[in-house]
Amino acid sequence: MYSSLEFRKSSYSANESACVEVADALGVSAVRDTQNRDLGALAFPSSEWQALIDTARREA
Repeated sequence: MYSSLEFRKSSYSANESACVEVADALGVSAVRDTQNRDLGALAFPSSEWQALIDTARREA
């Protein structure tokens, strides 16, 4: 399902050994662990993903 998505390293990943990758599709944001790509991804409604990002920015 997520093989056609274009994942990118999240700007919130602090270093190369603890990376999270994110991909956006219509209404969905998918997240996966760079070191464990074969385990798949978690998908969230885009509005929920945006709420997480907004909270992280406020708390930083």
